[in-house]
Amino acid sequence: MKFIAIEKELPDVKTNTFTDELKISEASRILELFQSGELREIYFRQDRPEAVLIFECNTVSECKALLSSLPMVKNKLIDFDLIPLIPYPGFLRLLPTIDNK
Repeated sequence: MKFIAIEKELPDVKTNTFTDELKISEASRILELFQSGELREIYFRQDRPEAVLIFECNTVSECKALLSSLPMVKNKLIDFDLIPLIPYPGFLRLLPTIDNK
């Protein structure tokens, strides 16, 4: 199952809290998740400096646990909105019935 995790700013968090050491540990953890295949894609939003992560997990709980393992989440500097996805089922409804005779 795929999940979209959209970073959201937390109130009262100042950017000077993001130390170089914390940035390196965050990047290292992201790389581990990417190499494991659990994190499939990662982007930045074009309209603001927030990350969008695409995970492949079995359950919502599993995905939440992976997000909780990020150092910046652990330190309550960022959080994520999590959106579970399912395959689009609408093609059969939208396309005309094809007679296979």
